[in-house]
Order: sequence, then structure tokens, then C-alpha cells
Amino acid sequence: MRTKNMVFCGSVLCVAWLSLAIAAPRAISHFAQGTEEAIPAFHNEPPQGPLPGTVSPTEFSDVVVQNAYILAARVKRILYQQPCYCHCDRSQGHKSLLDCFASKHGAECGVCMREAIYSYEQSRHGKNAAQIRAGIERGEWQQVDMTKYQTPVAAK
Repeated sequence: MRTKNMVFCGSVLCVAWLSLAIAAPRAISHFAQGTEEAIPAFHNEPPQGPLPGTVSPTEFSDVVVQNAYILAARVKRILYQQPCYCHCDRSQGHKSLLDCFASKHGAECGVCMREAIYSYEQSRHGKNAAQIRAGIERGEWQQVDMTKYQTPVAAK
């Protein structure tokens, strides 16, 4: 009887281990593909009322930061509909990428600046907020060439 119990327990453990070995990579893959849980906060619809202003670029001495704030101000309606992958929704209660530039948070965060510049660049190519968000979710913002923004952008 003792041998049967040991075989049964061993079988149960093997099945449990196999289940975990199969399920864990799927769970990680599912999370990495951008499921709802993995996407930071954003507004799915365009804003209905006035949006907050962005912090003045003159508040910052770094040209790249100034440029990020200038460009963010130009696409506030788009930023309102974008998630921020520095996850400031969790740490600071932000509701979208726009919140990063309505405060000084964006100046301290390369993720925020790249996403804002990516949003600006994509809007200049005719993409709408949903298309830009899809690109952000795919991580395309990581390819933004920040060296292009080391000199002041042209005034609009």
C-alpha cells in the first residue's frame, strides 16, 4: 500500500510540474504580447473638454527636454490617448502620457520623452491616436533617434 501511495504522489507531482512547465511560458508570452493587464493607463477616446497645459519648455536647461516639451504641447490630444511605459500610472497616478508633460515628470524620464517624440513624429506621418498607440504598445518608441533633438526644434 505504501508503494502505491508513493507512486500516486509521484505521479501527481509529475503532472503538476509538467503543467507548470507548459503554462508558465504561455503566461509570460501572453503578458509580453501586451494584454490588457500589461498596458499602462490611457484614455481610449479623444478628450471632451480642455486639456491641461504642458510645462513650459523654458523651465528646463537641457535642449532635448525642451524639445520634448515643445513637441508634447503640439500633440496634447494624441498624448491624452497614449499609455506611458515607464508605468507612472502606478507610481504617480498618471492617466495617460499627457500627464507626464503636464508635470515635470517627463523631463526626468527617457521613456516619456521617447514616447512623446514618437507620437509627434507619427502624427506628422498622418497616423491617428489609435495607430500611434498600437506602435507604442509594440515598442516602436524605443527606436526614436534622440540625437535629432539635440538642437532646438523650429518654432511653430
